[in-house]
Amino acid sequence: MKQVRPKKNLGQHFLTDLNIAKRIADTVDACPNIPVLEVGPGMGVMTQYLVEKPRPFKVVEIDRESVAYLQENFPRLNDNIIGGDFLRMDLREVFDGQQFVLTGNYPYDISSQIFFKMLDNKDLIPCCTGMIQHEVAVRMASQPGNKQYGILSVLIQAWYNVEYLFTVEPGVFNPPPKVQSAVIRMTRNEVTDLGCDEQLFRRVVKATFNQRRKMLRVSLRQIFDANHPAPAGFFDDEIMTRRPEQLSIPQFIELTNKVASAL
Repeated sequence: MKQVRPKKNLGQHFLTDLNIAKRIADTVDACPNIPVLEVGPGMGVMTQYLVEKPRPFKVVEIDRESVAYLQENFPRLNDNIIGGDFLRMDLREVFDGQQFVLTGNYPYDISSQIFFKMLDNKDLIPCCTGMIQHEVAVRMASQPGNKQYGILSVLIQAWYNVEYLFTVEPGVFNPPPKVQSAVIRMTRNEVTDLGCDEQLFRRVVKATFNQRRKMLRVSLRQIFDANHPAPAGFFDDEIMTRRPEQLSIPQFIELTNKVASAL
């Protein structure tokens, strides 16, 4: 079968360097003995190494041409090629409710959505690895006080330990992207309960970073309204003079509980 043509509308940049493909595939070894799901395998440059690992393995691919290519070139996968949209899948059905490692050469334009879905299924996904845009990887691994520290940093690091593994240059892709890429690994930490309302935590983090240059006493006002006004003195607390990139995750949890009490 002829090679698959990369499609711009799907954000496809096919990795061509086999050494890098194997290095990415081997990142799943940090979480042994559980199944692996690869997102967006394309022509299977990583798949060829993942399929050799002694554990259950499935791929999910939205591109019909790529699905046909995989079916012809990876007969060992048999019924383990899922033709569909990862973002629309019920992940509990993939391995019958069993935990699994998520990996892939993720499309840049939906990588954040993939990781938000991972967070929604964090009890199913103890480990997530793969390649994303360098800028996003730096953001995810950033610590407080860094200008790259933001929404993704806080929401992911609340539940996962993030490792920036290595950088990948544009020349090893077809077509080459206009930016650098990076390989990351996220492993579930020991947190089972944030100690605050998780939905409100997300809301507070997003509200403050959406106005990241403003002090918290300004950005948090959008959470309150005429029906739920902020109580007197709420914005006088010292923490309200800070900006979101100055707050650690425990401080965001403390802030969420303050907001919850005020509401």
